[in-house]
Amino acid sequence: MKNIPLPDLYYLENPDLKQLFRIMRISIFLLFFCLFSLMAENSHSQNARVTINRSDAPLESILNEIESQTDYLFIYKEDVNVKMRKSIHVSSKPVAEVLSILLAESSVAYKMAGNHIILTRNAALAAQQQKLGIAGTVTDASGEVLIGVSVLIKGSGQGTVTDLDGNFSLAANMGDILQFSYTGYIPQEIKLKDNHSLSIVLKEDVKSLDEVVVVAYGTQTKRAVTGAMETLDFDKLSDVPVAQFTQKMQGQIAGVQVNQGTGVPGQGMNVRIRGAASLSTGSNPLYVVDGFPIVGDINDINPNEIESMTILKDAAATSLYGSRAAFGVVLIQTKGAKAGKTNISFNAYMGVQNVPQKGRPEMMNGTEWAQFKKESYEDLGQSVPTAFQNPSQYGKGHDWYDAMLRSAMIQDYNVSVSTGKDKFTSSFVLGYFNQDGVLLNSDYQRISARANSTYRISDNLKLAFNLAPTYSFENRPSSDGAFFSGGGLLANATLTPPILDYRNEDGTYPVVVTTPGVTAFETPNWVRSIQDIVNKREAKRLLANASLQYEPLKGLVLKTSLNGDIGSNYQHNFQPSTAGRAFAAAPSAIAANLYEANNRYWSWLSETTANYSKEIGNHTFELLLGYTTQRFRSDYSAISGSNFSDDRIQTIDAALVKNNPTMDIQEWSMISYLSRVNYSYKGKYLIGASIRRDGSSRFGSNNKWGNFPSVSLGWIVSDEAFMGKLKSVSLLKVRGSYGMIGNNNIGNYTHYNTVSGNTNAVFGSTVASGSAVTNLGNDDLGWEKTRQLDFGVDLGFFNNRITFTYDYYNKITSNMLYSLPVPEESGFSTLIGNVGKLKFWGHEFSINSHNIVGTFNWSTNFNISFSDNRVLALSDLSNQLVAYSGIVSTISRVGGRIGQFYGMVQDGIYVNQSDYDQSPKAVDSQVGTIKFHDVNDDKQITYGDDESGDKAEIGNPLPKFTFGLTNNFEYKNFDLTIVATGTYGNKIAAAVEQGMANLDGPFNVMKEVKDRWRSPDNPGAGLYGKTTSGTSRERDIFHSRFVYDGSNLTIKNITLGYTLPANLIKFVSRLRVYASVQQAFVFSKYKYGNPEVGVDFNGNSPGALLQGIDYSTYPVPRTFTFGLNINF
Repeated sequence: MKNIPLPDLYYLENPDLKQLFRIMRISIFLLFFCLFSLMAENSHSQNARVTINRSDAPLESILNEIESQTDYLFIYKEDVNVKMRKSIHVSSKPVAEVLSILLAESSVAYKMAGNHIILTRNAALAAQQQKLGIAGTVTDASGEVLIGVSVLIKGSGQGTVTDLDGNFSLAANMGDILQFSYTGYIPQEIKLKDNHSLSIVLKEDVKSLDEVVVVAYGTQTKRAVTGAMETLDFDKLSDVPVAQFTQKMQGQIAGVQVNQGTGVPGQGMNVRIRGAASLSTGSNPLYVVDGFPIVGDINDINPNEIESMTILKDAAATSLYGSRAAFGVVLIQTKGAKAGKTNISFNAYMGVQNVPQKGRPEMMNGTEWAQFKKESYEDLGQSVPTAFQNPSQYGKGHDWYDAMLRSAMIQDYNVSVSTGKDKFTSSFVLGYFNQDGVLLNSDYQRISARANSTYRISDNLKLAFNLAPTYSFENRPSSDGAFFSGGGLLANATLTPPILDYRNEDGTYPVVVTTPGVTAFETPNWVRSIQDIVNKREAKRLLANASLQYEPLKGLVLKTSLNGDIGSNYQHNFQPSTAGRAFAAAPSAIAANLYEANNRYWSWLSETTANYSKEIGNHTFELLLGYTTQRFRSDYSAISGSNFSDDRIQTIDAALVKNNPTMDIQEWSMISYLSRVNYSYKGKYLIGASIRRDGSSRFGSNNKWGNFPSVSLGWIVSDEAFMGKLKSVSLLKVRGSYGMIGNNNIGNYTHYNTVSGNTNAVFGSTVASGSAVTNLGNDDLGWEKTRQLDFGVDLGFFNNRITFTYDYYNKITSNMLYSLPVPEESGFSTLIGNVGKLKFWGHEFSINSHNIVGTFNWSTNFNISFSDNRVLALSDLSNQLVAYSGIVSTISRVGGRIGQFYGMVQDGIYVNQSDYDQSPKAVDSQVGTIKFHDVNDDKQITYGDDESGDKAEIGNPLPKFTFGLTNNFEYKNFDLTIVATGTYGNKIAAAVEQGMANLDGPFNVMKEVKDRWRSPDNPGAGLYGKTTSGTSRERDIFHSRFVYDGSNLTIKNITLGYTLPANLIKFVSRLRVYASVQQAFVFSKYKYGNPEVGVDFNGNSPGALLQGIDYSTYPVPRTFTFGLNINF
């Protein structure tokens, strides 16, 4: 049978898309061809006379103008000073005469040779022009010296910085221009006329000190903000290539933990802002794109479309988003148009991904596994099958884990155009992203565009509209998930005996493989399965926004907007008869299965706001009023079938067995009123208050509405007169806030009684069909409420060259949504209700500094966050909550921390009969099996969850602290960025070992199992019991051996770039090339690669109760990329 690659199958179904990709490739080729042709070609006229009128211009630019008017080409070495500034005014003069005038009394001589003019250094004259010794002092307007001011000779790359007394000195030529620059001050240039001492006075840049930042429903100056929030400027991170925009958040902001739990292509990150403060609902922050709260997947957003991102952390900053703000808010501002000339940029990178050897499971090779099986038969006193009598015959065998992997390409191309003239400005971004997965037959593609336009109808009326269509395609054979299941293909391949080959001698792939010496058991060929299974997903999406803003009088801004989000998701999953699903006890025929699903959704948001600001003397007021409505609907349909006569025909009509189709409709709506008042006195005493009132269809009739208020205070201490003597302190602000925010992230119909029509009743001998209530509703179901207190300090030193921020927060979540047990007599098992209280608190520190400023620049961003939590209350029926995911269990006790690993404590091995007789034991304990600690001291081992059992808290999945460190270095045209993140104190439950320590099955096991207990005289290392005990305690009882230290330091990104000098490029304003590595190094005691685990038993993101569990996920690759940035 001909093997047709998946992309070809897809293109057969979508011929237009294949044509589009072909056009894109040709267009990109032509773009580069034209670009480099233009750079290489110089256009000259054949006229030997020139007309030039230039004043105080660089010599280099005058020479370029001569070249443009003639056929002459200038040639010179690096020692020729073409940066000197000259003035010349000539009309229709011969080139030789112009050069004589231009180069008179300079250190440059010239010689004409045909169409070439050779410039050389005039050594005699240069010797006469010795550099001058220049010295001076730099102060501010008050006469206070400024430390660390950058002093550069313009155009030379040479310079220095001022010392502790504000002094500087350097050597320069007469006529050179000195550039003085300092953070927070207006740059200044001085032309040298003599070598007298210079006294430079820099003026404060009021605009930079009053930086405007995006906040909820508006903007504010940064110094006036009283809430806990931080802005991430994507321009500063634009040179770091990423696949998803959440990667740029890693390690940048205190209190924000961003984990990459899986390496699935196109998959985003798990983002947590100040902890997952809920029992059962999702803990993801609310994402707001250009004012529109996004429902669903955020990975559709192209990172190159984003201009800035603001993370709102406390109640004062988030309360205007009310019932959706409990886990923080991320405000995303996409690139908008700017007035001025047209700017065009092209950014591209291409690279390769691979899975490092470190972190892969260390399994037995062929000889080791055959020896292991041989010893297991010997330990049982049984005869050894012929297949295992000579283990060395298998050599290293076959690495099934490695066979499932590949080196994979990744590429990204983006073109941006921004233009602004008169009343109309626009910005356009077009992007194409393609990522092949490191796991066979997995990939992700995204085509995106965004157009943002603004039209100023009049001086007080402005119209804006945005459009952002996205198309994405992926193929994702099931890879995340537990052993022995059909989902965890990579995990199952890991367990395949290494003596088996996944290829036949003729190069084909068998459907199943059979282990010699093992009867009645077959192993699917996972290498073939992953290549044959099709799990295709397509997503189409359109985000749109239109707004009208009117300013009827000064300070009053009225705005109305309409936002829309329309999309569809299609899934086609086909598992042919050649693809195994799971390990089977006996060979059996495999029926092909097909599952198709389609989900269409739409959401709209209408908002109207009025914002009035007024300054009266020392008093500044701002008032915001708003009204919003939002509605969402999704229509889901699915159908499945099995038993196909031909695997190549993957349509539901070809299925011999068709299952009943399923349909589902989900709807919700919300109406909200909001208001905010800000007041400041003399710009240093700050008060803010806000409130939002939400009405939601998701909650019971008795709790439809919720109010979410906040209040905040701020004091800019550095503006006080008594701070005048502390000149080094440029900012000291203290602030505090208190407020309440909510969480409405529950099902849309949870508060209703649900009815099933598939219920039968028996009356005598008659069976009657009917309907019955299957889920008990709750009219009192209400909001999860989080009350949050925040106290913060903002510090700036040396005109904010060094900034420091500290925040303390304390938040208590009450009315948490959870399934409550109800009496069995009711006919129901649970009822969703509001129970319990959970407390999170923490300390956040961040430091930003410009360590060195000058020819060599070095800046640092460091942040560290400490956090902890306690369960304050649960339901009236219980003071503890036990949650399960596969074999792993966690416990949340009143007075304890949330989601603690809960299991048995291993206490060695029952080494011999005497040890066995003298130790507490379980009913299935034997000599040679693992021994558990008698926690409750009742002289026996039991596995119950209550106090009668011997389970204990054996690890905390939440870290004691997280940190991030980013260093940026610049030297002349080189730039280097290093991003590091890490955690300390968290534990990981390596449920991945459940299968890899299965000592009594026909599966491969970890190398360390070789050092297991074999006899009282050969007890091993005390971790693994005897080979075959007839019990499942080694793998199926969660205990302390599964728990590892998850503390880590990860070098997330290293990027080295070089920007070509301006004199080497033409027709472009900037050309930068770079090399980058993502997930460069991981330093951790955790031995299974990725310490940022975040996938549960079924391959989904876990909730707050089941964090830190590793069930063998799609490996996170190390990625090497090479790219370029071009600005025109």
